[in-house]
Amino acid sequence: MKALVKYATGVGNMEIREVPEPSPGFGEVKIEVKATGICGSDLHTYHGNIGIPMKLPVVTGHEFAGVVVEVGEGVEGIEVGERVTAETTFSTCGRCIHCLTGSYNLCLQRRGIGYWLNGAFAKYTVVPAIRVHKLPDNVDFIGGALSEPLACVVHGAMELTGVSAGDVVLVTGPGAIGLLTMQVAKAEGGLVVAAGTGVDEHRLEVAKSLGADYVMNVEEDDVEGLIKDLTKGRGADVVLECSGAASGARLCLQLVRRGGKYGQIGLFGKPIEIDFEQICYKEVKVSGSFSQKWSAWDRGMRLLERGLVQTRPLVSHVLPLTEWEEAFRMFEAKEGLKLVLQPVD
Repeated sequence: MKALVKYATGVGNMEIREVPEPSPGFGEVKIEVKATGICGSDLHTYHGNIGIPMKLPVVTGHEFAGVVVEVGEGVEGIEVGERVTAETTFSTCGRCIHCLTGSYNLCLQRRGIGYWLNGAFAKYTVVPAIRVHKLPDNVDFIGGALSEPLACVVHGAMELTGVSAGDVVLVTGPGAIGLLTMQVAKAEGGLVVAAGTGVDEHRLEVAKSLGADYVMNVEEDDVEGLIKDLTKGRGADVVLECSGAASGARLCLQLVRRGGKYGQIGLFGKPIEIDFEQICYKEVKVSGSFSQKWSAWDRGMRLLERGLVQTRPLVSHVLPLTEWEEAFRMFEAKEGLKLVLQPVD
């Protein structure tokens, strides 16, 4: 089968290759991939600066949805023909404090698909049955490919940072992660201000259509003035930084209220400078966020099922896997919003 393989470290070193079709082992499920999203970490993989352990060569891709075509021995509760998605975590040690308390995403021995084991930029992939989640009937495969980033957002915004009804919430960076974060904050009862830059004009329009209470271009609009007006001068109760840009982090620290909450959802891809004096003086509660765990997936699936989060409107382009180079270029240049690749025979 054709698959997109990272075959060596460094910039680039990715190509379409013919690789053997996988077979499920004990406790594993074989899935026919129908759609796979391009993630910011896929770009980091391409550029050779990903901070996740990799074992090369490896089939890349980890945001996907598809159909179960085969189940391995010992698998129960999953049937051939079911529409599913799956977690990125393939294996963990199962013994550390993180694994034993359900936070297996933090296990030092965690290995994920698309990095250490073959992923979903291919016709078929194999995953552990315990990592499989059934797609709601109202979600198609293309929208279902965004289940993984939604789970990441639920973990970071709901489980770690927390949004309460009535909170004024600032979300910076209206990319796919930011638009999912905005919807999750709305589902929790927050009043949401979505902020972006001049290149985000279309994305801010999408944010408005998906329920953002206010959309702001930080290069033209008075975001600070709006936040002060909404909070009687206190500042935002919760800030959720999704741009992965130092300027976004600075804006969030500037506008969060004393005693407020800061959640870092986006990844920077490199070290940045942070003014910890503001964190101290304002007693800001800061939460980092990495990947997701079962509870976040469960909540994410329920949000999709109830229609409280929409993923399909975030997908701007669907291309065949063989056009991955153009898709990566478009994604990096912010031409469009979320790009999805579909496998080829």
